[in-house]
Amino acid sequence: MRDRPNVLLIITDQQRADHLGCSGHPVLRTPHIDSIAARGLRFERFYVSTPVCMPNRATLMTGRMPSVHGVRHNGIPLSRSAATFVEVLRAGGYRTALIGKSHLQTQTGRPPLSKPDAVPDGYAEPPPDLREAKKYIYEDGTYDQELPQRWKAPDARVDTPFYGFEHVELCKGHGDGVIGNYLQWLRERHRSPESLIGEKNQLPGNCYTVPQAWRTAVPEELHHSAYIAERVEAYLETHAIAHDQRPFFVMASFPDPHHPFTPPGRYWDMYKPEQMPKPAAFTVNYWTPPPHVAELIAAHDRGEPVTDQIMAHGVGLKEALEARALTCGSIGCIDNAVGRMLAALHEFGLDKTTTVIFTSDHGEHLGDHKLLLKGLCHYDELLRVPFIWSDPQHGAKGETTQAMSGTIDLSATILDRAKLQPYNGMQGHSFLGVVDNPSLPHRSEMLIEDENQRSVAGLGRRPRERTIVTDRWRLSIFSGHDWGELYDLKEDPGEFINLWNTPAYQETKAQLIRRLAHQLMSVCDRSPAPLHQA
Repeated sequence: MRDRPNVLLIITDQQRADHLGCSGHPVLRTPHIDSIAARGLRFERFYVSTPVCMPNRATLMTGRMPSVHGVRHNGIPLSRSAATFVEVLRAGGYRTALIGKSHLQTQTGRPPLSKPDAVPDGYAEPPPDLREAKKYIYEDGTYDQELPQRWKAPDARVDTPFYGFEHVELCKGHGDGVIGNYLQWLRERHRSPESLIGEKNQLPGNCYTVPQAWRTAVPEELHHSAYIAERVEAYLETHAIAHDQRPFFVMASFPDPHHPFTPPGRYWDMYKPEQMPKPAAFTVNYWTPPPHVAELIAAHDRGEPVTDQIMAHGVGLKEALEARALTCGSIGCIDNAVGRMLAALHEFGLDKTTTVIFTSDHGEHLGDHKLLLKGLCHYDELLRVPFIWSDPQHGAKGETTQAMSGTIDLSATILDRAKLQPYNGMQGHSFLGVVDNPSLPHRSEMLIEDENQRSVAGLGRRPRERTIVTDRWRLSIFSGHDWGELYDLKEDPGEFINLWNTPAYQETKAQLIRRLAHQLMSVCDRSPAPLHQA
């Protein structure tokens, strides 16, 4: 009988699978994260359920697909009535803590980009409680926990329990503009944080041309990565001193390496653009980009890229290499913070009883396919993220697995390890068997959902994309469009040759569309359970 372990889940924001030392990056050094892999199992085919922050984080929390838990895209908060695996852990006797980024609720307070359809002349509009398919949709709890106006108060705190977390120390935002409990901490350590933060206060020496990059004046020791490390250390120390017999679950959630690109101190120029591997898209001569990607590249070539948002835009080679170097710097800063957490586990005698997990919420183009950031472009660099599971009490040590799995399976696996039954409607499946035997298969395909409230060039208003990835193929379809994407990942791992209209692959396409249809049926909701036969 396995004892229930403590769990430390470390999650970064917008980090692709190949950006770790242990995953083969030719330049980036991540010795502390690599040490987790050396003591555990690294998954080489771990996929997000959607390559965007809010919906995939909601999938992590619920074990349900975005179309089912309702957070279809950024801007929709996770319902306070949604069950989460953290609540199950807490009900099962775990201490639960979130230190760092949440993004389960909206962060900006700005009005949505998508508007409801206009009411036709002569028609009566429904009353407010009947304007959505579910009545009283945002009246089941508080949804202001991450809004900027809440954090103007000097003593602001997250109301707990927060989606199952009984202890929350929040970082909200990206770059060097992170607020929340972190900014309160920063104010205790610097008399004028406002003089450090933002592009207007940047240090001299920024010669980069990539958008959203500046040399922050925030020093390493006051950076939010250092804050998260310090607060996790304090939480672990408190747990150890109290001799608390209850296990803990701690989510240490970093806002980096998400843009803006602002690694602090020595991490700004730790890596050089000329050291970075050149994206293949700048050298291949046989690539015809699909329409939506071609639009983004063309806008860049015309000198009209939209670069001040979170969505993908076209970049040149110089910008791509700069973004790669700065991203490596941010990951190096995170690695240092991870080292502090691992040292604290050892210092307080918790390393032999704590399962350590490392992953990210989605990937980043970083110049691959001549794109930067993220969007409805389901290339491998967006869909596949790092994943490491290290359990001192059992499982593989220093191995890798090709078993396909993803964010949707993580909550079920943690509950399985804690010997807690998941709730009805959880769609993920435990991969604990793979942890014990890395040669075992897990899933034969992964389903990825994606949509946006923005209009996207080449895709139109409120675009939707659905993708299936198998051991060899990636197929993507787009709502309202007859064209799609089909790639042979074995023969064309860079995803440059779209076989959608190639006659020799029409049967393969048909088979994959059938598999995609079966996947879409399989994730139809099974909650609530029936009350009676009829």
